[in-house]
Amino acid sequence: MTTHPNGSKPGLFRANSLALSLNPTTSPQTAASAWSQDPEKQQWPRRQSQCFVFPDGSDSTTKSKNEEHGLSSDLSSPTSPASIPKDEVIYPEGGLRAWLVVFGSFCGMLAAFGYMNIIGVYQAYLAENQLGGFDEQAIGWIFSVYVFLAFFCGVQIGPVFDAHGPRWIVAAGTVFLLLSVFLMGECTKYWHFMIVFGILGGIGTSLIFTPAVSSIGHWFFAKRGTATGIAAVGGSMGGVIFPLMLQNLFPKIGWAWSNRILAFIFAGLLIFANLFIRSRLPPQPGGSVLPDFKIFRDPSFLLCTVGTFFLEYGLFVPITYLVSYTLHSGASNPTFAFQIIAIFNAGSCIGRWIPGYMADLMGRYNTMLLTVALCMISTLGLWVPATVLSENAETPSSTILGLLITYCVLMGFASGSNISLTPVCVGMLCDTEEYGRYYATCYTIVSFGTLTGIPICGAIIQASGGAYWGVALWTGICYVLAFGCFAAVRVIKAGWKLTAFY
Repeated sequence: MTTHPNGSKPGLFRANSLALSLNPTTSPQTAASAWSQDPEKQQWPRRQSQCFVFPDGSDSTTKSKNEEHGLSSDLSSPTSPASIPKDEVIYPEGGLRAWLVVFGSFCGMLAAFGYMNIIGVYQAYLAENQLGGFDEQAIGWIFSVYVFLAFFCGVQIGPVFDAHGPRWIVAAGTVFLLLSVFLMGECTKYWHFMIVFGILGGIGTSLIFTPAVSSIGHWFFAKRGTATGIAAVGGSMGGVIFPLMLQNLFPKIGWAWSNRILAFIFAGLLIFANLFIRSRLPPQPGGSVLPDFKIFRDPSFLLCTVGTFFLEYGLFVPITYLVSYTLHSGASNPTFAFQIIAIFNAGSCIGRWIPGYMADLMGRYNTMLLTVALCMISTLGLWVPATVLSENAETPSSTILGLLITYCVLMGFASGSNISLTPVCVGMLCDTEEYGRYYATCYTIVSFGTLTGIPICGAIIQASGGAYWGVALWTGICYVLAFGCFAAVRVIKAGWKLTAFY
């Protein structure tokens, strides 16, 4: 068991620098000043309390302290700030309210990330219909603006979540996202799609998924990877259900009513998101809503952000272009080409939950490294060869299709951690009360990768004469760089020992 504040064995509640005060009335700057003036308190992060959990949900340290002062150990009863020391924090790690938060986040991500995961279907459909006169790079800007805003808006949303909680943020996101989906059915021109999908949809997605992810961190620590993974499965399920639904509806009822039906489904899901997404602690009044970029002075957080940058840079290439590549290769009929993204997202469903569960058992960064390595190997070993072989007319279609399906399953599974584990990895580097700010600051930087990534890949396709081997190779390189960054964070925090839990 490591003695590092962020690396203790899951299942043990800890009193350390990651712990969240149950009465967070002191700003991080004030708290830092107070610790620096007390030599004895400067040592407490190194002297963590390792406490086993009792059946009633309390830990050994809290139980003994409560018994000394004649206090009840029933954690479900209201507790005054004075009755719990600031360095003793209990995460619920379950219970009805905590799992309802996970369910609300699941529903929110099913709508928000479901919308994000159908961009490949939209891209292929629009390129052949409403936007048939535009090249790949121009169409790519619509989807890159969407993904950019989905992440960039976190620069304000995360700190607002820290200061005011999730209620009004999720409500605003519901309005933006539903407007986007309903109005998609009325779009006919390029600028229509840019405003309705790129801007309205991007802002709405961000307003929903940022509090959906951040709120889970208020209720779980030892099981945070599992809880976040379960919620993130919603996005992948949406990426399976909605592409198949749209593919079936487009020829039957047309573009407009297909999107309206999608909007009605989103409305039902977002009702649950509004009801159940909650933060555990009272809002912190007076908190700044501006990101604090001074946190990049921490090399670990800087490397984690750069690693996440390349993860998302690589992830949205196959999500956007797998359908178009399958149509281009001629290895299958158009019907199956639209289904290929559903296969990818089906793998991602499992890949968002299982790595989260593994992360709680073997370490969050250890699990992240394994999944990123699988992304890297599957892309360079399967998708790159498939894109090269598809340019040779003598290559059997069955060979290309076999490589492509295998890639979608493996890459879908491995890339699931790109969404479910990155919030957990960010959360290991900060205090929980600053989780929203750190997460938002990280994804503000990441968003610039998503803004440029899709159009750049569109330009690569044009420069390659319509071939896709360049974008496949670019995806593999992104995962190589991401692996290096996360490996560096793991070495900084836990050393070179392979068996270290981190």
